[in-house]
Amino acid sequence: MADSDPVDHDQAEPSDISVALDVEQLDLNLYRSRNLFTPYEARGVFGGQVISQALVAATKCVKPEFLLHSLHAYFILSASASVPLLYYVDRLRDGRSYSTRSVRAMQGGRVVFVMLCSFQVPEVWQPSRHWPMPQVPRPEDCENEVDYIRRIASQPSTPKEFRARLLGHAKSREESPISVKPAGIIANKSEGRSTHAYWMKAKMAKQHPAAFQKCILAYITDLHLLSSAVHTAGMRRHAPPGPKALAMASSLDHSLCFYNNNFDCGDWLLYIMTSPVAGMGRAVASGLLYSADGTLLATVNQEGVVRANIRRPSEETPQVKAKM
Repeated sequence: MADSDPVDHDQAEPSDISVALDVEQLDLNLYRSRNLFTPYEARGVFGGQVISQALVAATKCVKPEFLLHSLHAYFILSASASVPLLYYVDRLRDGRSYSTRSVRAMQGGRVVFVMLCSFQVPEVWQPSRHWPMPQVPRPEDCENEVDYIRRIASQPSTPKEFRARLLGHAKSREESPISVKPAGIIANKSEGRSTHAYWMKAKMAKQHPAAFQKCILAYITDLHLLSSAVHTAGMRRHAPPGPKALAMASSLDHSLCFYNNNFDCGDWLLYIMTSPVAGMGRAVASGLLYSADGTLLATVNQEGVVRANIRRPSEETPQVKAKM
């Protein structure tokens, strides 16, 4: 999430996804978070949790025959895990085919997050097509992310101070409601292009209705997406100061479009990520989410602050003149 005041870092991630997404209704269009958490070494509340809780609130404010098809969200300020978020839902439009809602997340009297989301009565009789799923190792052939991190930490060549941080990340991932298995990186050095692939699933997501499965998927979509842009840009957290040393990575906005209403986040889903551009202290990443049988479920786009550990030039930055 975007810049803000220092926040608490001692809130654990719920291991049950339904607990992580739960909100309490206070009034007709007003909801409050029951649980918030800050990821290990992060600046504020996990953005995927804020998106998914806002979606739960918005979904409760539409008729059940309308299913979410898209959302567009902005992270304005980092939120503290020690203070509940209030979600205000505005019912912008109710039509025969589409309903539109906006959600504001408030904390301490300030807006920290805004989202527009649209719901549609499904038109399943319309023609459909999608890109095929890339060829990657199957989930049963991939190592769990927790085991991978711990294996790297146990190597004699891993510096002691780095090992402690790796083990902290491993513990955080182990407690997460989402299981992750890296499925490889496909690099095209001549084009400066790389594709990151992950298998992901919720540990406790069975028996949830389609509307709630979409909220769970929204939670999943914020995992590793901005990190793929950081890695594609060649930045690393532990590099010496310079263009390859990451100083900050924080989400600015997030958009998500659904093209399938029949999936279960308790099954393995393939998350394909690419990052076409980085510059001006920002980077963008795009994602495709497939079911294990190759059905394209959703598309994702995210932009974030991605800053290298480089000092600003001492000379005054030239002003760009606008064309009249």
